[in-house]
This record gives sequence, structure tokens and C-alpha cells, in this order.
Amino acid sequence: MALTAITGARVFDGEKALGARTVVVDGGRIRQVGGEAPDGADVVDGRGATLLPGLIDAHVHSAPGSLALALRFGVTTELEMQGMNTRENRAHVTEDDSVADVRSAGFAITPPGGHPSELMPEGFRPAGTLPPVMPLMPFSTTPEEAVAFVPQLLARGSDYIKFMIDDGSVEGHPGLPMLDQATLTAGVAEAKKHGALTVAHALTLDATRMAAEAGVDGVVHVFMDRPHTPEIIDLVAEAEMFVVPCICLNASMMGIGGGDLADDPRVAARLDAKWEETLRASYDRYPQGKLEDVRETVRALAVAGVDLLAGTDASMAETFFGGLAHGASLHHELQHLVAAGLTPEQALRAATATTARRFGLSDRGRIAEGLRADLLLVDGDPTANIGDTLNTRAIWRRGTRLAD
Repeated sequence: MALTAITGARVFDGEKALGARTVVVDGGRIRQVGGEAPDGADVVDGRGATLLPGLIDAHVHSAPGSLALALRFGVTTELEMQGMNTRENRAHVTEDDSVADVRSAGFAITPPGGHPSELMPEGFRPAGTLPPVMPLMPFSTTPEEAVAFVPQLLARGSDYIKFMIDDGSVEGHPGLPMLDQATLTAGVAEAKKHGALTVAHALTLDATRMAAEAGVDGVVHVFMDRPHTPEIIDLVAEAEMFVVPCICLNASMMGIGGGDLADDPRVAARLDAKWEETLRASYDRYPQGKLEDVRETVRALAVAGVDLLAGTDASMAETFFGGLAHGASLHHELQHLVAAGLTPEQALRAATATTARRFGLSDRGRIAEGLRADLLLVDGDPTANIGDTLNTRAIWRRGTRLAD
């Protein structure tokens, strides 16, 4: 692999803008930040552009072609919150620099018939081939069952343990079987014994409270059933939980599709017809929700110092999972975060360094010597105008430049 020097660009290192204007990549790693380009290096002219760490989407569900689509938008890592890409199934992904890298929870701990079963139309079968090893289905209704499943999930290659806390009220299916507090707390305690990160699906304020009281490390949604209260913000902050708001998912649940994003020529050029149709659609399961309430909650969490991570909940190219598309929607989420009151730099941290830190991905999420050369070069300055993240000039995954 040739030595590459990206010169003349602004550099946002995942935390802050640097004075450095040169980044040198060697053998899939960042060799040098600052200084002069070494003799013999292939020079990429970055004048007028900003170099960012490759983006990380902290909430997805993979589908056929989704990792390739994500990378086309500069998303170099996706964190799967339910799916097939556990360690036993992803060796091909790890070595393929034409797709985003991935980590996975495997399947989440939920009761039989619990969320997300209500989202699937009767008889629906997803497209694509099944993985070499089918994931473990950790259906649990008692503390003992949840405790027993945790080490099995970890042994089968789950990178973190996910719990579903959902009674179906937001999805229009009230009364779904749901984990009780004792089962959730026991499962989380078992995961901690094994040193595993824990995350929870929680779309309501009460479910978020349950997650905090159980000691969950982070919730991968922000609640949308009511405005926030000072008490819940304090509870989340004192528990040192992170939050992946997925504002674009909440908007979709309220019937607000991604049509504006799909109309952007920078997005349209990278989507096929099926993904465009999906992006323009919406879940439309909670039309009574108020997007401004969600934004106010995110603003309050940010003010309280809660770590916010950028995620989308992008899933399959199906209209009943509408309003979202891999890669594209992470840029939409950054725009939503800024609309909620974050600065562009705070939003960029949420898609790079903060997510890497909270998920223990110590080799990525920042531009620093010795780290993976997962990089995104964009025209303009997204630290001033967050919309500039879509102005893609070049993408590298482990130092391999993605073909235009």
C-alpha cells in the first residue's frame, strides 16, 4: 500500500480542530499528523476541504448491501443493535475495505413475542442469504433466563449485550410482553460480571428510568412519549449513561419521512430506487409525538453533560422501516443534533470520538498517529456548517481509498 499524504486540509481530529494541515497514511494506519509530506508519498490535495475521522453510526440493523452503502457516505463503522454480524459471522467484513466495518449485539434479550416482533408484517421474510451461523435468540421472561443467556451471547460473538424495554405503546401495539425490572437488572448485573457493555432499547420515559435503575451503560434511543423532566435528565446524567437519540427515527415514527434528504442531489446520487423509496417513507406509528419535545430533551441532556452518540436505526430497504437509509441518515442525524442545540463540533464528536470511547473502539474515531486510517475528506467546513459533511471528496477505510 502506497504512502499517502493528505495536505492542505483543515483537520478535525474527532474532538477538536487542529492547526495541522497534513496527515500521512501508511499501511492502513495514520503515521503522521502535521509536519511536511514525506518524499515519495502520493499527495492528495485537501485545500478547501476538511479531513474528519471516518464516521460511526451507533445504531443500525444490517441488510443486504447496507455496509457498502454506509461506506459510500463516509460511515466507516456501523454498530449493529440487533442482527447477524457477530464475530462468528463477520470475518469477510473485517477484511473487505469496500464496506463499512461492523460490531454487533447479536440478538437482544426480550420476552417471546416482545419487541421487535410487532414491526414485522405477517409472513415477511427478509431478502438476502442467511449467515453461516444463525444467531442465538435469547428470549427471556425471568431473571434466571436472562442471566443464563448473557455468557452464551458473549461466547457466540456479541460485542455488547442489548436489552429491549418496550411495551409497544409507541409502535401502536400496547400490551406487548416486556422485560420486568428484576429480569433487566439481573441480566445487566451478569453482563457486568463478564466485563460486557450493556445497551437498552427504550422509547418511553419510564423505560429509560428502568434502564438507568438497572445500571445499563447506554440507551440507544431517546424517549418520545412525553416531554422530559428535570428528574429524568438528572437520573441519566448521574448514572453516567450515554444516549443515542436517533432523532431521525423518532421523526419517522411521527410520520416525518426523509424526503428532504432524498431530494438533496448529494444523497440521491448514491441511493438506488429501493433505498430512495424507503428514505422517502416513514414508520408513521406515533403521529401524536412532537419532534420539538424530542429536540428539547436532547438539548437538556447535552447541557447536563450526558454523552450523546449519533445513530440512525437504519435497517432494511423496506417502506415499513421508512425514513432512514444507511450512511445518508447519519448525516441527517448530525443535522438534527445541531437543530436540537448542539454545536457542529459537538455533533461531529457524537459520530466519531465519543462513540469510539464509549464502545471501547480505541483504534478509531480520531485522527491520531497509530490509529486506523478511517478517514473522510469533505469540501467546506462542517465544524461551521454541519451540512458540509455530505460534500464528499474522498473516503478511506484502513487507508484504502474508496473508488469514486
